[in-house]
Amino acid sequence: MKMLEVRDLSVRYGALEVVRNVSFSVEEGEWLMIVGPNGAGKSTIVNAISQGADYTGRIAFCGRDVRSFKSSELARHIGVLSQNHMVGYAFSVGEVVRLGRYAYAPGIFSRHTDEDEESVAQALALTGLAEIEKQSVLTLSGGELQRVFLAQIFAQDPDLLILDEPTNHLDLVYQKQVFSLIEQWRQTPGRAVISVVHDLSLALAYGSEALLLNRGAACAVGPVSDVLTAERLNEVYGMDVKEWMQTMLRQWEKL
Repeated sequence: MKMLEVRDLSVRYGALEVVRNVSFSVEEGEWLMIVGPNGAGKSTIVNAISQGADYTGRIAFCGRDVRSFKSSELARHIGVLSQNHMVGYAFSVGEVVRLGRYAYAPGIFSRHTDEDEESVAQALALTGLAEIEKQSVLTLSGGELQRVFLAQIFAQDPDLLILDEPTNHLDLVYQKQVFSLIEQWRQTPGRAVISVVHDLSLALAYGSEALLLNRGAACAVGPVSDVLTAERLNEVYGMDVKEWMQTMLRQWEKL
């Protein structure tokens, strides 16, 4: 059974149709990269899957319509990491990561269980944050803060991880760290990942599958090497993408 199945997904904002009849699926172990130019509808698809945008069509998790899930129940299966995080309070790193366990709490004032604490400890260790667990998140760099929220999602322990530009605005060191952590997380059986990315090199390096979008419609979906071909990329981006990328790479040969 497919972990996630999206069929004929369409999203409108007023008279503007930003996603049009998009269909794809994700199976256990896969990492689907959603790519395309600005305005292609990538983040809108993520919002629809996480029930943050109204849509027509069907989105099913393990054969069950996601609309039938309670929000806490859906959070046990699908975790979403957004591009930006607003932090206005001096929570510690550990406190923010523990928020990922609220999907499992029987009540709003319930105490954390041993299982919760074990999940939090594992998430802190995996993301290299255990040593700064007590530190205020207001003191962290952008890359460190992104790792905190990634740890929160790991503590949530979903089956499907959805990432909307997870390394947007991060420098190279943190890009490598974040994608390496996600790849490590994905190795556990029963998990899969969906990422919205602008960087096609990251899509090729880490993705197993790809969904190529243009102006709200799907141009191709399937194995990443079949989807991100020179011909398709040239058509969607209106330029010779492969030649541009190779030109950029050649700059390193001069050093």
